[in-house]
Amino acid sequence: MPDLDPARTAVVNIHWQHEVVSPEGTFGPFFAEQVIRRRVASYAARLVAAARSRGSLIVYTQTVHRPGYPDLIANTPLFAMIAEHQAFLGGTPQAQIIDELAPEPEDVLIHQVRLSGFFGTELDTVLRGRGMQTLLFTGVATNLAVTHTVFDAINLGYRPVIVSDACTAASDQAHQASLETLGLLCPVLDTEGVLRQLPG
Repeated sequence: MPDLDPARTAVVNIHWQHEVVSPEGTFGPFFAEQVIRRRVASYAARLVAAARSRGSLIVYTQTVHRPGYPDLIANTPLFAMIAEHQAFLGGTPQAQIIDELAPEPEDVLIHQVRLSGFFGTELDTVLRGRGMQTLLFTGVATNLAVTHTVFDAINLGYRPVIVSDACTAASDQAHQASLETLGLLCPVLDTEGVLRQLPG
């Protein structure tokens, strides 16, 4: 894989919210143990800090719903849990990005309400407007929102890179199976491997 151009590279951080990755979050029982045990947030934070210092764009996708959930289509068990638990309401502490990956003022926050960060959002417009070509993916869950956002990125013509130790799923098996699938479509590198390819 050739060196990355920081000016044409964005880090796309998916669902680093308390609702998803903190033990007390609505989806914490699925993902928090893996996030903590694998130190996933620390790898993502290291990548974000290094990429930001090199001039790369930092993007966060954040599930945020309005009161009453008029924007929620509860057509899956996980989506149904959102309304049942009154989760991901805009402005609540649980919907915020965790402190370890807190966005800086120059970063971009994308609000999403479906599985992919591209579906029904301005993510593609923002990335194209900034001239981004390569997208480095971190987040939760590897086999859900990360995979689906990567698939959309490929269909839209971007070059994705999966940062393997900065993503996780509900189990090691689910995470590894997703990496094997994604590895057929794009590079899968750990944080150290990505930073070696990112000049600066």
